Amino acid sequence: MTVPRRWLVAVVVVCLAAGGIRQPAALCGVVGAKPTYGLVSRYGLIAFASSLDQIGPFATTVADAALLLDVIAGHDPADSTSLATSPPRAGAALDRGVDGLRIGLVSELASAEGLDPQVVARTREAADALAGAGAKVEEVSVPAAVYGLTAYYLIAPAEASSNLARYDGVRYGRREPGADITEMYLRTRSAGFGAEVKRRIMLGTYALSAGYYDAYYGKAQKVRTLIVRDFEAAYQRFDALLAPTAPGGAFPLGAKTADPLLMYLNDVCTIPSNLAGHPAISVPFGVDDAGLPLGVQVLAPALGETVMFQVAAALEAAR
Repeated sequence: MTVPRRWLVAVVVVCLAAGGIRQPAALCGVVGAKPTYGLVSRYGLIAFASSLDQIGPFATTVADAALLLDVIAGHDPADSTSLATSPPRAGAALDRGVDGLRIGLVSELASAEGLDPQVVARTREAADALAGAGAKVEEVSVPAAVYGLTAYYLIAPAEASSNLARYDGVRYGRREPGADITEMYLRTRSAGFGAEVKRRIMLGTYALSAGYYDAYYGKAQKVRTLIVRDFEAAYQRFDALLAPTAPGGAFPLGAKTADPLLMYLNDVCTIPSNLAGHPAISVPFGVDDAGLPLGVQVLAPALGETVMFQVAAALEAAR
């Protein structure tokens, strides 16, 4: 049996709420697309942060990613968050170019804390390439995006604390023996979760606890609303937005595990679109001085996958 080439170059992956498709795609030099929240069914997915988790494709090319997204998108009555509207066709405008499109370079993300100068350079080269292809490119401000990282690391752990509570060795998951139920819980969850997972569960439990809910989780949700509004204002002027994907190239395994805050900063450019529920795609665009791939991302409004892939295809061609 001959396997069609398409099946060899694209896979469906889970976006773990903050950029789990786009960041690995950028670091590995492939395409990674996060769809509009609710566009792809999450039925059967083990939930981490229910208002953020999404599923989307990795692929070697923009066209392959569009092909796969068109296959997996659509309403699923088994998923209460699934959109009932007809999904946009991701691959409908891949060959149209960007002549006349309005592209905004997000200033807050292009100058975010911790960005490698080479990432900034590649992002501006991508903006120049789109301008050279006929797009109208300008900088745009999305002010609340600078608070995305803070809001995310309250909302996501809170939802994780709630979702992962079921994995107690009684209802779900592994079970470790103990002298009584309290010891069984402690041993089970200590053995079943790694340090980072336990760190997020404890942070989320604290944020949801009595006396702190309004001060932390409630305020984070208000910041999320501000991010949505600022993106909506930007999309009134622009068809799509441009930003870096990851702060730098791939780093050695374990290099940042000793400093969780340093690791969390890797999400600074991808989190805002997750909080807004908008689609975004990472496209390889150049390498750093070590020869490692770098990516830039195209962001679009909700259900704007068609124009997002249109711009991504132009970036791929310019590369």
